[in-house]
Amino acid sequence: MSSEHFWQSPVVQALVDARDLGGVIRMAREHQGWRQADLGQAVGYSRSTISRLETSAATRDLVKARVVANRLEIPAEVFAQLVGIGQCPAVTVVASVAAAPEDDPMHRRSLLAAAGLAVPMSALLQVDDALAVLPEVQGAATPQRIASLLTRARRRWDTGDLSALVRSLPELLAAAHQAAEQSDDRAGYVLVASAYDLAAEALNKIGMGPQSRITADRATLFAARSEDVLAQAAAARTLGVVLRHEDRPRIAEQVTLQAAERIHAAGLPTPEHAAAYAQMLCTSAYNTAQAGDNRALDMIQDARAAARSLPQGTPALGRRTRIDSPQVALYEVSVHWALGDPEKALAVGHELKPAMFATPERRARLHTDMARAWWLRGRPEQTAQRLLAASREAAGEVRDRPAIRAMAQQVVARHGRVAGARELTALLRRR
Repeated sequence: MSSEHFWQSPVVQALVDARDLGGVIRMAREHQGWRQADLGQAVGYSRSTISRLETSAATRDLVKARVVANRLEIPAEVFAQLVGIGQCPAVTVVASVAAAPEDDPMHRRSLLAAAGLAVPMSALLQVDDALAVLPEVQGAATPQRIASLLTRARRRWDTGDLSALVRSLPELLAAAHQAAEQSDDRAGYVLVASAYDLAAEALNKIGMGPQSRITADRATLFAARSEDVLAQAAAARTLGVVLRHEDRPRIAEQVTLQAAERIHAAGLPTPEHAAAYAQMLCTSAYNTAQAGDNRALDMIQDARAAARSLPQGTPALGRRTRIDSPQVALYEVSVHWALGDPEKALAVGHELKPAMFATPERRARLHTDMARAWWLRGRPEQTAQRLLAASREAAGEVRDRPAIRAMAQQVVARHGRVAGARELTALLRRR
């Protein structure tokens, strides 16, 4: 098929109309007769990077997408439509995206709406405002109140109720700040670091990248003031997660590995320290896998060994869940699909059952990770079934997470007749 006929074909036009950047990259690569590894070599990226670009309807990294698009000879007007900007020359794509005035309220609302998906706009705006000026605290900001607010927020995380969690952040952050200022002690700094740590993870999960980076940086700052090694490890882990989503897996790996080394150097005096060490190894392995580095396989095995020695039910960093062998195995599933090996990811994941995980968020994560592996394997029906299973545990894990929502949208756009596609469509329309 000629290039002209290829770009005018109904399949490609449908992908362009759906703004499915990943689908168009995959089709263009296959049209050239290339494997993912061939394209990666041609542009200087790893195979896993190409895989991530192809399995996401949208991308945060326009630079990499533009490089790949140029190599595949994707027309400039097609690329512009895919990323949602007006037609522009190749050399000005990034500048055009950044050119909108930062103080334009409509622009701000558009960015937040795109990030937050099913989270109410009012909640996103309130969080954005609170990061600039904290709201006034109603009532006494006692350590007991902060602990209660944190417990409630963590429960919302565990149940996957991201909308309610985001709505609670301004009050939590303001009260934690005030309590830390009043006490000016290590315990107060640990509490405010924990509040920012949870905020960073929640905001990162719903795609609020700049806000998650602000909160991760503040968690790191307050954890350092506390001089508490576990608080510092939790903040470093979350900062690593945020950096990974900024497509900076190498620096994310560096941050988490350094924190793991600090914990290990302390001698692991308590089960909580040992659990933190195992958790950091898991996060480091995933960050390393996202960089396309096979050293991640050794790291996840080290995490397995560390977790086996833990007493049953030892809480992980942030005390949101426990770290044990099934938790490490779930990370191993992520490591394998991130390295572009869906078969191995599926083999590990098939040994895991939802009953092994204590919270809806973790059970949903099992299903979404398996969905990623099935999608990489080219099995849309199994992907749809896993996404629906995840939504039954915690609908926000599918609706509110940009990468997972994008995968669900691709299933519907490309394979609308497979079992489960109609239910996925209804789920994505729900607000």
